[in-house]
Amino acid sequence: MDAQSRGRAGDIDPADQWVFDPETGDYKLRPTAPAARPSPSPRPSSPSGGPASRAGRRSAPPRGEVPRQRRRRPEDGGTAEDGARDGAGAGAADGGKPAGRAAARQAAGGRAAARQAAGGRAASRRKARPKKSAKKRALLWTGGVTAFLVTGTAVAAYLAYEHFNGNIDTVDVGDAAEGGFGSDGPLNILLIGTDKRTGKGNEGYGDKNSPGHADTTFLFHVSADRTNATVMSIPRDLKTDIPDCPTKQADGSTKVVPGEQDVRFNTSLGQAGRDPGCTMRTVSELTGLDIHHFMMADFNAVKTLTTAVGGVPVCLEKPVDDPDSKLKLPAGESVVEGEQALAFVRTRKSFGNSGDLDRIKVQQQFLSSMIRQFKSNDTLTDPGKLWDLADAATKALTVDTGIGTIKKLSDLGKELSSIKTENISFLTLPVIDNPAERIKATVVPDPTKAPQVFAMLREDVSFTEVKEKEKAAKDKAKKEQEALLKGERAAASDVRVEVLNGGEIAGAAQTTLTWLQNTQNVLKSSNGGNAPEQLDRTTLEYGPNQADQARKLADLMGLPASALKQGTEDAEPLAPMTLTLGADFKGAGIPIAAPAKAPENLGNVEADKKICAK
Repeated sequence: MDAQSRGRAGDIDPADQWVFDPETGDYKLRPTAPAARPSPSPRPSSPSGGPASRAGRRSAPPRGEVPRQRRRRPEDGGTAEDGARDGAGAGAADGGKPAGRAAARQAAGGRAAARQAAGGRAASRRKARPKKSAKKRALLWTGGVTAFLVTGTAVAAYLAYEHFNGNIDTVDVGDAAEGGFGSDGPLNILLIGTDKRTGKGNEGYGDKNSPGHADTTFLFHVSADRTNATVMSIPRDLKTDIPDCPTKQADGSTKVVPGEQDVRFNTSLGQAGRDPGCTMRTVSELTGLDIHHFMMADFNAVKTLTTAVGGVPVCLEKPVDDPDSKLKLPAGESVVEGEQALAFVRTRKSFGNSGDLDRIKVQQQFLSSMIRQFKSNDTLTDPGKLWDLADAATKALTVDTGIGTIKKLSDLGKELSSIKTENISFLTLPVIDNPAERIKATVVPDPTKAPQVFAMLREDVSFTEVKEKEKAAKDKAKKEQEALLKGERAAASDVRVEVLNGGEIAGAAQTTLTWLQNTQNVLKSSNGGNAPEQLDRTTLEYGPNQADQARKLADLMGLPASALKQGTEDAEPLAPMTLTLGADFKGAGIPIAAPAKAPENLGNVEADKKICAK
């Protein structure tokens, strides 16, 4: 709606009339600028009546031209000086010389008297001036409003972006966080809840002197096709190895925190100056998965997020009155937020056997309910609630620099938005009581179930009922099995194989050889030493005439069909097959193939199902 675009150089662009007032934070109309004095040198107007430049529009009008934005005269509420300047302009318009200031005042007074007597020549001139049509006034008004909305929205968006960006804390964890969203593969994000006592009202929670340990940790695994996700809880009292960890210092240097063996998992953060990258490296070494990003929150996150979303529904099979956590709820369904929500997820003695594993189940049920709450209510369509939620989330989160901006977090959110709640599964890393302890205080990975769960995550096998994904996986596995694993098996004593180590475990070839000979009766086996290069996946190379031996060894080793590499020519009669152990090899007797079905009794919690805490 630029007036100039229609050859009306004297009109003002409505968009230019709106200005931002930094003192109030609002937009308001620009005050009308004083009329400029006539220029001492003539400036011809456009001979064609076409558009004038913005600078020309704001400068003094050419001599002999009356400004279209006229100053109010004294009798109309203006000042005497305003009237004098109008008079000076009028005199020039009539072809006379510009009057001095005194003459202008006298002229103004004379004109005022004349108008009172006879209606006034200038008044008649104003009455004769054609008014803008209602349509033109509407266009001008609409143009101003449109300009205001466009400008205001742009400024608001910029201010919101800067506001939320300023909320986010980031940690540079170096190469511990690489890749992830935007790629074609699976996505692994580590969600860490610390017991650091930061924030108002949190003085009574957690360890008073804690630097912030990995009190609650979830591995959030998203499938490559983004149709499903698995959230695996890692117990804080799990005994594991923590690798050496390079950490960024305040002066920009890097300090390597030495690793430790057979220590509690929660010390992978905070202890000895370890940052979230150390926890990421620990989980990567434990599971064999690449961890792409982390998100970390403290006690405030539970309080602020649950309040922003309007509370989270929870369910109890029996009433709870816990003096330690201060949680008091009746049996059945309740809605918790703020302090009460934090007490709910921290309560331990009132659920199950009062241990950390039972508290993990309660936390999984709580997160499932919170996810349903995000997707089911009007939070994402209500601007006020959405602002509160975004403000609370960005203030509560600390993330790696790879996702440390609103733009990147928004892109990540879009990538994950298609996952349905029924396709999100919660489980706990399978563990057993630590056999080295007389008084059971810690746990260790279940030697049978844990490797199977890790293999399923590495192979991107869904823990949820995603029909299309399951059908495609079953069809592919069926074809591979029919082509390579269906047929006769040789006797174990007839299997000839040379074992090479192409993985990361020192002595793996010899350990496997001993296991094959002493427990599986594969006596015609030998140690080939280290492979020429390291492999990500274990492979078994053989000739077509050794297929029965390959099937038998695959059964014994738990090899997937993808590990079998059949050549095109038969092998010599006494030639051995070649088994090269890769990075997926975790130990003799531990199946390498990911099972098609999850182990029984993992205690899965699916996000779309309501479960009451016991």
